[in-house]
Amino acid sequence: MTRQLMQEQMRASAERMDAVRFVQSRFGFEPDAQQSKVLRCGASRLLLCCSRQWGKSSTAAALAAHRAMTTRESLVLCVSPTLRQSAEFVRKVCGFLQAADEKFSGGRLAVYLPNGSRVMALPGQEANVRGFSAPSLIVIDEAARVADSLYQAMRPMLVVGRGDLALLSTPFGERGFFWKEWVSGGERWTRIEVRATDCARISAEVLEEERESQSAEWFAQEYFCSFVGLENQAFQTEWLEAARQEGLGVAGLSFELKGRIR
Repeated sequence: MTRQLMQEQMRASAERMDAVRFVQSRFGFEPDAQQSKVLRCGASRLLLCCSRQWGKSSTAAALAAHRAMTTRESLVLCVSPTLRQSAEFVRKVCGFLQAADEKFSGGRLAVYLPNGSRVMALPGQEANVRGFSAPSLIVIDEAARVADSLYQAMRPMLVVGRGDLALLSTPFGERGFFWKEWVSGGERWTRIEVRATDCARISAEVLEEERESQSAEWFAQEYFCSFVGLENQAFQTEWLEAARQEGLGVAGLSFELKGRIR
């Protein structure tokens, strides 16, 4: 083996170990600092709470394509609230594979690589996702808007193969499994938060325009990772918690908050 060939193999091996170097050299994808943190974290349980338009789906698609290319016979499953959204994720994976000149077959909902790996899009209904076993990676995109029943149906797939799980989302109120795992899921989760001000691609001028056009609660949720009470929620969650601690009922809470509800 020539010295040049050995150096090329060592460089290729280093790229496989370092997902950031891999996506840069093979996909032409230049991740920012927070995207690099996601790609390099190596977490078996990842919670990514981020601003709208930061690039979470592209980052996750790069992570999925890297897993499929570097781990033989790996199964990567993508779940979203709708099949259309899951198919869009697979489309982004295909774009990365094409950029890397990686051969693959398949179509809109699934791609198959020569090394036996598969990347598959699943619908947002619990009854239609069962039947898969030992996935290497499950990505749940827009997790805050995915039903708890679907999350509960996906988790047992990881029991035997001990695959990785990534939950990605912008918040959507103080409810559902994404919020529960974020606030009380324990140390088994690696949590990464990315606010709009952490992203150079989102300008201060655009953020100011968005702030002026939306309610303060919605703006905080969409761009600053805030788990605020839903707009149709009669009482904000912190008020209800305060009432619980003080022993007030709903009637007592209403009296206490008369001057605070607009």
